[in-house]
Amino acid sequence: MSKVYFAAARVKKWKYAESLPGKLERLLKNIDLSGYFESKEWVAVKTHFGSEGAHRIVRPVFLKKVTESLKMAGANPFITDTVRIKGLDYLEVANQNGINQLSVGVPVILGDGLYGNDNIMVTSGEILGEIAVASVIHDVPAMVVCSHVKGHINAGYAGAIKNLAMGGVSSAHRHCGWKCGRGAMHTIGEGKLIWDEQKCTFCYNCEEICPLDCIEFKDGAMTYDNERCWRCGRCTRVCPEGGLTIPGDDELFMKALSEAAAAVLSTFKPRKVLYINFLTEIQPECDCMPAADVPVIQDLGILISDDLVAIELASIEMLLEAKPLPASLAEDENVLNGDDILAKLHHKPYRLQIDEAVRLGLGSRDYELVELD
Repeated sequence: MSKVYFAAARVKKWKYAESLPGKLERLLKNIDLSGYFESKEWVAVKTHFGSEGAHRIVRPVFLKKVTESLKMAGANPFITDTVRIKGLDYLEVANQNGINQLSVGVPVILGDGLYGNDNIMVTSGEILGEIAVASVIHDVPAMVVCSHVKGHINAGYAGAIKNLAMGGVSSAHRHCGWKCGRGAMHTIGEGKLIWDEQKCTFCYNCEEICPLDCIEFKDGAMTYDNERCWRCGRCTRVCPEGGLTIPGDDELFMKALSEAAAAVLSTFKPRKVLYINFLTEIQPECDCMPAADVPVIQDLGILISDDLVAIELASIEMLLEAKPLPASLAEDENVLNGDDILAKLHHKPYRLQIDEAVRLGLGSRDYELVELD
């Protein structure tokens, strides 16, 4: 039975050791990191840098606790993420959100290069075939996956599986483009952006949010560069009238997420990847959006495990037991106590991620929750 270690967010004693950073420090000591990572071994600490305006990421103070603990165990860590906007801009976003070498104590690098196409093709499975895994993540011998648990417009639930799949894979490959990158998951390879002229109010939100400047309006019509577009879907998300859509299949998308996560993990030897899920500032949307809404669930705590399925299942079960917060999107959508909050907000079959991860042998449903004393 897999173990999932948990530290609650509630602070009942006014001592540093009882603070959430202090609890994370204690959790990491109890884990015995030297059992996973060798002396002087490079360890990627994979997180999400956020976006300009989306600040509810895994906070730098927590990332520093992770890197400090890894260094104490003799490892050589660094912080990384893959390109979601232009590379230099993304590093500046990380800096604005407080993630830099001074704050986290280690280098902060892009896993797939400044242009997001530094990657290696890895056999994936029956849905994706093969996928472009970021070269740094492909080559590094060990990794700690620090995931901000939240909602997601496509995935419904975003945790470690989504962090591995979308975050461990590049946006595009230098030869086969977005069809070999994370765009393949969004559209399963062939989706094209559809503009409904009748619904369009020409607010230009889509043009402003496109990370590749693919969209423009000319002579009263929307056009986009089909070859460069990597199908991130941000334009469809910000359209207030539903005038932009990208065809997709929810079931295939959920399965493709786990398939891509399996491809990323296939580049590591057993017991070389550790997962930390942060159930804090649980907002309804992805950290890649240009704003962060207020949380829909109160902070719950931090989970650590070496079992991907176990930590995801434990996270989801905690969310299911939580009460929706007032004055949030949960209240707007009339989510009641006992409801599946994320399912009701996004209407996505997000549990298929877990089912597919189990089928692919990425972990076990049987786990023991070990709470920090």
